[in-house]
Amino acid sequence: MKRVLLVEDQPDIRKLIRMTLEFENFEIHEAVDGISGLNMVASVRPDIILLDVMMPGELDGLQVCRKLKSDPATSHTIIVLLTARGQEQDRAAGMAAGADTYLVKPFSPLKLIATIEELLAAT
Repeated sequence: MKRVLLVEDQPDIRKLIRMTLEFENFEIHEAVDGISGLNMVASVRPDIILLDVMMPGELDGLQVCRKLKSDPATSHTIIVLLTARGQEQDRAAGMAAGADTYLVKPFSPLKLIATIEELLAAT
């Protein structure tokens, strides 16, 4: 069973994504901000991280992504950035931070599942 860490500050979006992923064979873990998400990575050891870009607090999604991708222990972890910002410069910033892909909200549940399965199959 593949482990998914969902880092998202909006409870309704977390619930929607959790409900989508529960139809698949995933072990789902949740964090509400960048710091708790970063702290959970060591204990959960996720196969894939769904990471919101704009979060309140000390670390946003881009900062978390950079930290994880620059650490040899977590650099291999697949990161999907989730954001409402879909401009080209936003995508470029996400990819420069090390994200494996970028999904613009709102996205369909089917698109989310297809993206996750495609990324996991490539590893």
